[in-house]
Amino acid sequence: MSDPRPVIGLPADRRLLGAHYFHAVGEKYIRALIEAADAIPFLIPSLGEALDIDEVLRHVDGILFTGSPSNVEPHHYQGTPSAPGTLHDPHRDATTLPLIPQAVAQGVAVLGVCRGFQEMNVAFGGTLVQKVHEQPGYLDHRDDESKSLDEQYGPAHEVVLEPGGVLRSLTKSDRIIVNSLHSQGVNQLGRELSVEARAPDGLIEAFRVTRAQRFALAVQWHPEWKVMSNEFSRAIFAAFGAASRERARGR
Repeated sequence: MSDPRPVIGLPADRRLLGAHYFHAVGEKYIRALIEAADAIPFLIPSLGEALDIDEVLRHVDGILFTGSPSNVEPHHYQGTPSAPGTLHDPHRDATTLPLIPQAVAQGVAVLGVCRGFQEMNVAFGGTLVQKVHEQPGYLDHRDDESKSLDEQYGPAHEVVLEPGGVLRSLTKSDRIIVNSLHSQGVNQLGRELSVEARAPDGLIEAFRVTRAQRFALAVQWHPEWKVMSNEFSRAIFAAFGAASRERARGR
């Protein structure tokens, strides 16, 4: 009998469309789970305290914390108020920030991407820089939204992979080229987190949860974009899927 396909949850964005709120997940993340992780995607509504986290964790083998146009509200990491017009999603914050450490503690495989990377850092007590491009010595890590999606998600800069890290084990090289579509970044790294990769300006681009029972990794870039055409991106999702499948066998 073949191994069961793992069930991987995706916490949703909560958006007002017309007069009603909807819970939505970007299709590129869903397809990456199906195609590269060989998993069954499962949308997790962002309902905050109305969601029974323990019940959710009994039904999933992995969780993908996706990117999003919104940012984590800065009061969660004692940051200064956001600039006017900054998009926030307090219901997602109320769902993901308590969900992350509990998922890791219960051996659920975890992958964070962009906003998910920032959520994971905050969930473990870290802080964020809200506008990296305004900080002396740092590159401008934002994309140019006037360009096509292929250009926005195209190669932007290299990252250096830390020796002995999870990402370093997935490739023969000590550096890779990634895309870059973010304005925020890690200021102080959270407790129990270890650096996996850095940009040329020293900005942390990936980390892992040091003592996690199972795969627990976050990246600032977007490996889900056209995942099947990028060998390293496929390797990240395949490793995530394999760890989720291991949990599924136990369930």
